[in-house]
Amino acid sequence: MTAPGTIAVSTLGCRLNQVESREILALFEGRGFRPASANERPQVHVVNTCTVTGRADFSDRQAIRRIARDNPDALLVVTGCYAQTDAEAVARIPGVDLVVGNQEKYRMVDLLGDLGKRPRPEIRVGDVRTSRGVPIAPLARRSGRSRAFVKIQDGCQHRCAFCIVPAARGGSRSQEPDVVREQVEALVDAGYREITLTGVDIGHYGRDLTPRTSLAALIARLADVRDLRWLRLSSVLPAYWSDELIEAVTGTPAVVPHLHLPLQSGSDRVLQLMRRPYNLRMFRALVERLAGAIPDLGLGTDLIVGHPGEEDDDFGATLRVVEELPLSYLHVFPYSDRKGTEAAGRDGHVAPRAIRERSARVRALGRAKNLAFRRALVGRRHEVLVLEERDRETGFLTGLTSNYVEVLFGGPADLARRFARVRITAAGTDRTFGVLEEADA
Repeated sequence: MTAPGTIAVSTLGCRLNQVESREILALFEGRGFRPASANERPQVHVVNTCTVTGRADFSDRQAIRRIARDNPDALLVVTGCYAQTDAEAVARIPGVDLVVGNQEKYRMVDLLGDLGKRPRPEIRVGDVRTSRGVPIAPLARRSGRSRAFVKIQDGCQHRCAFCIVPAARGGSRSQEPDVVREQVEALVDAGYREITLTGVDIGHYGRDLTPRTSLAALIARLADVRDLRWLRLSSVLPAYWSDELIEAVTGTPAVVPHLHLPLQSGSDRVLQLMRRPYNLRMFRALVERLAGAIPDLGLGTDLIVGHPGEEDDDFGATLRVVEELPLSYLHVFPYSDRKGTEAAGRDGHVAPRAIRERSARVRALGRAKNLAFRRALVGRRHEVLVLEERDRETGFLTGLTSNYVEVLFGGPADLARRFARVRITAAGTDRTFGVLEEADA
């Protein structure tokens, strides 16, 4: 490979992609590359793609074409889930030089060769189904951000009817607990006080390792990391919530009162069509148990609206469940076909107009639930982690509570990346305000 140059990484899609993009950047930096400045054209531009829906593929193509047009001399590398599932389509996009699969991306620097444009695209995409283990990537340098994410797991064992992720990322595989502990310790030593454990299906963590372990055991392994203030979990399927995991979450002081439990539908019939590994009774019982055990629990869920086979009564059941359960926010996804999934080939597709109308209704309900949750916090004092970016409209600082509410308040710039105590004074339709009472030294 020629002498290192400048590198830019563009990320499309999920939070896990953002984590992996930071890992990619760290890999390049470890080999002498320098991140391109805002006004500088990079010599290498990596695009980390998403493929969760057909619309995501369309957005990927648009972004790749725009980057190729804006920086025609850069070596253009495309990786991520779209590159994994349809490498040939990616290679046909004008300007693309190298297509790299999800497992190969950790060898990306070695795959570059020289930094010149290619006469024809190269494809380096293997069969992700044969992947074993999670590569150990270097940690990104301190970014100035308040929160850090550690990938503990990749891939998925489930075969949900609407989902392409197993084809894009392979089966579930876990990072060794000692490696996770070392990464968390390094990030805390670098100044991060909140760590989020993330992956595709983190509830499955440890089942592929020898000796076998679990997410609950990992939480216990991290509980005494010095100076770790907050430990947050990304989404965990309801089917994984054993008594052991519930005890670990409710009994570990560092674990914050914020959880995300994907539901997808409030209809058992639709959950069966989706091939989800739980039913509504299980979900209700789990939510009620967790909400009863964790004061001020911030609880989010995912919902897919308009899955093939969803009828009016099924959608009505979803609305009732959302109304009845103590949910604080919703992620609502209008169903769209994803080529290669079981759902795409089924009968009973819901009309696009009905999907839009149903999505609007459930989002409105989600906003009302979120407003009620935030209003219940008014007048009370909460600890917040002060984020690095001020609110653009008001100029206020932004603090994140442990139960996942952003609070805007006045204060000095040097509070960023520190903890503060804030009294919440008002909750509007989309913003929450407070006043600073005390800050950590």
